[in-house]
Amino acid sequence: MSDNAILIRLAEDDDAFILGLVPRFVDFALPPWRRRHECIEGIRSDLAHHLDDQPANSFLFVAEDAQDGAPVGFVHLQKVQDYFTGRTNCHISDLAVAPAHEGRGIGKALLAHAEDWAREHRCALVTLSVFPGNERARALYEASGYATDLLRLAKPVR
Repeated sequence: MSDNAILIRLAEDDDAFILGLVPRFVDFALPPWRRRHECIEGIRSDLAHHLDDQPANSFLFVAEDAQDGAPVGFVHLQKVQDYFTGRTNCHISDLAVAPAHEGRGIGKALLAHAEDWAREHRCALVTLSVFPGNERARALYEASGYATDLLRLAKPVR
């Protein structure tokens, strides 16, 4: 799918399609201390908050098929302050593509949209986080020029 085959618009509070894609965020091997249902509930709750309340510095965009208007993916951007420099960064909090539309360039188009948006808003970096087991997303990000900045390590305390 070429970039002109989709339209990207700001999400609206009734874009339930976004919440329907939440299981995509845990459709791979998770770290052993993470429970799939807890991750799904946490992500769903966070996205619902951002859809309903539209907090400052939070921007959800929906990608739609240009021909029929069907939603095919979304990206959630947040303006954040860089810990080290104090500059404004754009953090890709969430990015998902509907399973039926995978492999058509939608994820790449959503990343390009995020980068254009970050330029327009004078962000220094575009950042994102990804589970190590999400190999498909990691491959997309790395092919798009993203590289490791910080590693977050975790250890359960029992």
